[in-house]
Amino acid sequence: MNPPEILRFAGTDTLVDAVSRRWLDLVADDVARSGFHRVALPGGRVAGRFMAAAAAGAKVRGQSWDGVAFFWGDERCVPPDHADSNYRLAAENLLTPAAIVASQCHRLRGELPPADAARLASAELRALLPSNADGVPVLDLVFLGMGEDGHVASLFPGAPDAVVHSREPVLDVIGPKPPPQRLTLGFTVLAAAREVWVLASGAGKEEALRLSLASGLQTPLARLLSLRPQTRIFTDIAGA
Repeated sequence: MNPPEILRFAGTDTLVDAVSRRWLDLVADDVARSGFHRVALPGGRVAGRFMAAAAAGAKVRGQSWDGVAFFWGDERCVPPDHADSNYRLAAENLLTPAAIVASQCHRLRGELPPADAARLASAELRALLPSNADGVPVLDLVFLGMGEDGHVASLFPGAPDAVVHSREPVLDVIGPKPPPQRLTLGFTVLAAAREVWVLASGAGKEEALRLSLASGLQTPLARLLSLRPQTRIFTDIAGA
């Protein structure tokens, strides 16, 4: 395993503040350097909080979101206005408050048949992102949460080999929690991203984080860490 960089925080508030500030700094650097910042957003409680903090922080700084292309790490197979939609979470906390235009947003279309949505999203990633030497689309940054079972995006423990080893950028998968039908970035794209920031926050996740940092591929997060030269984990979990 390639040891990650672990950034520890006393609580969720300080974690959210630090992540949002670091993200805004990275956005500014990338746009100044190349004109673009291509990011995949996550879902979850902490994700909503840091996206809201980023929207507020950019307003205070007078920082533009021009040049930023928004993608998603995973999505439930629901319409975009559904309460379970990760797109809706981002829209309410970041996209609408920051007045980000629709052309910058490349959501996973959870309202379509899952296989069709995965094919469309894979084609869009290939068309819009630069590729590495292996032909894999490269995001500048992927945000990931970590579940109590160590899952990341919608890559869950016990996923079939066809999912774990797929080279497709976006996959349609079945998760253990409702709604079960999901769309997710695959391990290949997650491994290829320039930066991956994992937000490991919340009670009940101590064991999942411990297993993810131990030797052996005991969780999906552990597998991802083994595929990457460097990953940052932001955590308020005691003993991380």
